[in-house]
Amino acid sequence: MTPLEEEQAYVERCREGLRRMLDGARHNVIIGETVAGDRYSAERLGRHLKSLAKELGEDDGGPPFFGRLDFGPDVREHAGQRYHIGRRHVSADSGGRPLVIDWRAPVSRTFYQASARDPRGVTVRRRFGWAGGELTGFEDEHLDRGPVGEIGSGGAGRILTAEIERPRVGPMRDIVATIQPDQDDLVRAGLEESLCVQGGPGTGKTAVGLHRAAYLLYAHRKRLSRGGVLVLGPNRAFLGYISAVLPALGEVDVEQTTLDALLARVPVKGTDGPDAAVVKHDARMAEVLRRALHRRIGEPPEPLAVADGSFRWRVSQDELRRVAEQTRREAMPYGVGRERVIARVASLVRTRAEARGRTIDTAWTRLTARAVTAAVDAFWPAVRPEEVLFEVLGDCSEAAEGVLTTAERAAITWARPPRTYRSAAWTAADLILLDELAGLIERPQGYGHVIVDEAQDLSPMQCRAVARRSEHGSLTVLGDLAQGTTPWAARGWDEQMAHLGKPDAAIMSLTTGFRTPAAVVELANRLLAELAVDVPPSRSFRRDGRLRVLRGDDPAIVTAVLEALGHEGSIGVIAADASAGRLRAALTDAGLTVADGPTPDPSVRISVVPATLCKGLEYDHVVLAEPAEIVAAEERGLGRLYVALTRAVSRLDVVHSRPLPAPLTGDAV
Repeated sequence: MTPLEEEQAYVERCREGLRRMLDGARHNVIIGETVAGDRYSAERLGRHLKSLAKELGEDDGGPPFFGRLDFGPDVREHAGQRYHIGRRHVSADSGGRPLVIDWRAPVSRTFYQASARDPRGVTVRRRFGWAGGELTGFEDEHLDRGPVGEIGSGGAGRILTAEIERPRVGPMRDIVATIQPDQDDLVRAGLEESLCVQGGPGTGKTAVGLHRAAYLLYAHRKRLSRGGVLVLGPNRAFLGYISAVLPALGEVDVEQTTLDALLARVPVKGTDGPDAAVVKHDARMAEVLRRALHRRIGEPPEPLAVADGSFRWRVSQDELRRVAEQTRREAMPYGVGRERVIARVASLVRTRAEARGRTIDTAWTRLTARAVTAAVDAFWPAVRPEEVLFEVLGDCSEAAEGVLTTAERAAITWARPPRTYRSAAWTAADLILLDELAGLIERPQGYGHVIVDEAQDLSPMQCRAVARRSEHGSLTVLGDLAQGTTPWAARGWDEQMAHLGKPDAAIMSLTTGFRTPAAVVELANRLLAELAVDVPPSRSFRRDGRLRVLRGDDPAIVTAVLEALGHEGSIGVIAADASAGRLRAALTDAGLTVADGPTPDPSVRISVVPATLCKGLEYDHVVLAEPAEIVAAEERGLGRLYVALTRAVSRLDVVHSRPLPAPLTGDAV
């Protein structure tokens, strides 16, 4: 039997092992409730077993392993051992050594970190080639023979290069087979460690963040079982694009959403003008809202008298005032403070009643609580975030005094205030303000770890919303300052991390692009000097790909798409938002089928993508329509163009009839 045939036979052993694991998981779901000691334990066990069965049942029949490690004789615990490395653990049939080691296991780290300069006891690292779920070949690196070549300098193996460069069809895939040492260091950073990963286009920062989520759940599952892991993406299209990554890595219980969806406590029915949106996203609004909320706390208007038959239990105004002042000094959330005041006043009444020999029972406690609550309402009332924001947007002159300018106060004040907060047409920016108020009133749900992608576009107030949810956990912040497109986009990471509540987080950079071809990266790098951000130019691992700059309008774009159909992979037509509908119609009139949305779809190769929705997505072939129109469409249009240029994985056609933006002109184009 040849070595390839031996490996193919091993594939069948692994697939049989997966089938056996799935059968066992389903059987355990059936009998799980009968072995649990109590109802609570039964529910927890049932959830765990069903999650495991779901995870195994969603196996797509893909490769059970992607690599192999052969250790030499001089490594203590692994001397002479051979391990296959895959996306998930595969057990042996007799409880022996696993058939496949999970990529997150400690020994698997050697697969990513070992090199000819530092073999870490590995004699051979084997990478496998697959096609249609079938093993087609392998390639060995003999690390015990000394340095031959390094990744990025022409020494990468054929299989590794092919995996990096293969066409992108459909949603984003995991990168477990191609993780590089610097990426692996970030993925395996400790749970307590908050990280900021600055990465240029195609450097794998999003993949690093998702793999970090999977790794942390593997290494710290018990600690994360209560708070969990939250992944925040910039928009729904992006979430659809990355949705398959974590399930492919064996994690199906990670919450993935957008910040707007996370904060959506009321429907968005209104829109803000640019000036109002900028003010509402400014960090100074936190002080305005805090003032407006705490202005509701006043002086007790009268003593408290609790009727108890013919007797009255009394608490003086001075005592009530002292309780309120003491509680305010403790700087707890407004609603928590109110409950604390009620409890402390009730305790005063109880102490006096007990001193007079009163028997305290449930009925007495309930009666007293009602009387105390009614009294506290007069100087520390219950409140909803919507009520406070309704007042601020109606007239913020007092709360904003010395914080906002007259023009800024005017920008956020309603021209025609609604009659009540219930009839208000709240805007998307109002969701951030309502969340700030909700956090001032009650502590929000926290997460053990939060991963934020495209974080350079978050406003200070959005950052505060994230910080509240990771106050007692950690953060992985992903972004590229050069891809900032919002009016409030960050210019530097130090200030952004301070807004996110992690000022001491390590800031790491990824500069080698594995997705975008060198010609495309070099073109996009021309824009960096105009973007006023301090980021290093990206360099590309890829020497394949193609860049063309073509003159023409809509017919030329249709021709470019028709030509792209002759190649394998997805096709994205990226245009200014105002032109996307027209180009979709032109492609449809030409007899082409176009996907319903921007997310790459395996069944429909062509997508028309408004420039504002292309962030985070990638297509094998991009036709970029009229760069000058994209730049002119918004204040930070050059940043948007930088994003649009770098969505191409293999080929980029820039089609224009108007003059190109100045940074793109030159001998190369």
